[in-house]
Amino acid sequence: MNQSFKCWAVVPAAGVGKRMQADRPKQYLPLAGKTVIEHTLSRLLQSGAFQSVAVAISLEDPYWPELEISRHPQIITAPGGRERADSVLSALKSLQDNAAEDDWVLVHDAARPCLTADDIHLQIETLKDDAVGGILALSSHDTLKHVDGNSITATIDRKHVWRALTPQMFKYGMLRDALQQTEGNPAITDEASALELLGFQPKIVEGRPDNIKITRPEDLALAQFYMEQQA
Repeated sequence: MNQSFKCWAVVPAAGVGKRMQADRPKQYLPLAGKTVIEHTLSRLLQSGAFQSVAVAISLEDPYWPELEISRHPQIITAPGGRERADSVLSALKSLQDNAAEDDWVLVHDAARPCLTADDIHLQIETLKDDAVGGILALSSHDTLKHVDGNSITATIDRKHVWRALTPQMFKYGMLRDALQQTEGNPAITDEASALELLGFQPKIVEGRPDNIKITRPEDLALAQFYMEQQA
């Protein structure tokens, strides 16, 4: 990808994925001949968009060193943190000697192995001149309900509701500062929420619906189906 600015990727991969009810973290489950995280990282590397990919890994992780991709020259391993935001911040710090303040960073979930190069390049091209950055997202086609306990209290106008995906793309310095200033805040569930809390308004770039996050056991079969359709 020929561009006058630099992009870096960050992949927080220190989670344990309890909802998968598996014997290992979900990023290491088998999918179409590889582990989930190998597919995810291969998609990022093969896009040609990134200088390097910083992967935040738990210090007790026995699986990561066994993967050949962990030794790829464009992969940087950083220590994972307790929460997602901690891992992202750690990965950002691992890039500090090479990334400039105004370089772009795209943070992507380890458990989203179906990301396409088209979506990566669309996001970069759409947001490269933006003052803040933004995220891939999907509009909601379902009717949404506000619930108290198991009782419906209201119907939410879905025109104003989007499902957040990844990558989430922000300037290196802005994202690092936002995560440091909001450290420990439980309201920070993704990178955009850290920027939002400081008063910024990230943009939305509509992504593909096959960019699913593997969360439950049945998602593995769906991800394999999408990969076969993309091939």
